[in-house]
Amino acid sequence: MMCRGQRFVWGVRTYVMGVVNISADSFSGDGTGDDVQAAVDQARRFEEEGADIIDVGGESTRAFAGHPRYEPISEDEELRRVMPVLERLISQVSVPVSIDTYKSGVARRALDAGVSMLNDIWGLQYDSALAGLAAEHNVPIVLMHNQKGTRYRDLISDVKAVLARSVGQAVEAGVPREAIIVDPGIGFAKGPEHNLQLISRLRELRELGFPLLVGPSRKSFIGLVLDLPVEQRMEGTAAAVALSVANGADIVRVHDVQTMVRVTRMADAVVRGWQRPDKR
Repeated sequence: MMCRGQRFVWGVRTYVMGVVNISADSFSGDGTGDDVQAAVDQARRFEEEGADIIDVGGESTRAFAGHPRYEPISEDEELRRVMPVLERLISQVSVPVSIDTYKSGVARRALDAGVSMLNDIWGLQYDSALAGLAAEHNVPIVLMHNQKGTRYRDLISDVKAVLARSVGQAVEAGVPREAIIVDPGIGFAKGPEHNLQLISRLRELRELGFPLLVGPSRKSFIGLVLDLPVEQRMEGTAAAVALSVANGADIVRVHDVQTMVRVTRMADAVVRGWQRPDKR
């Protein structure tokens, strides 16, 4: 896969996507709010720490992850939050920048600003026009599994079926298959037992034939298992990331970039092999 002139070769190593939350009410506690420079500085630091992709989002996902007090924001508000950051950020990093949005109006403006990847938490279920934008701008798109409610007949089969439907929509809209990435949606419309099962059975999702992005970072299921608040979930995240790599993840989406880059490198050395550096 090519993205912003960079080639992503699946199966060679795990790529790291660093999360830049513009919303002040992000569940992860690291939202930058209206501080544009703080968001840009965070993204630049992530690149220095080894992030392969920067993922910028302006809306808290709490409204879609079991937090009834949170409401989705309007398109205008999302644009107000993300565009000043994107307009300043794109020229200051060399890695691809992704926009985390499910609204085609936001995606179009972001693409015009130079974003080179779309990340849709609704997998085209909310706004199918995102697929056409990905095809028009020749950029990769991440299609995440999501649904209303947490009822499943068979978790893996149900997730695969929804993702396959999203992929079909994208292909029909003209997105090349090699530009599609799928995400099982850890923490979205799933209980803790679902999230744990998805990580342990991740390889079954590889049957879809697309690269896998997994985002367990700081999620509530880690807090439930370890009985820890969000700011103390580093070790739990590291374990979830390492197991995701072992079970077939191609990209991990994380908040603590430097630490998780090291975790993925170590996991890759075990899973994919390692060569001693030439010290000559």
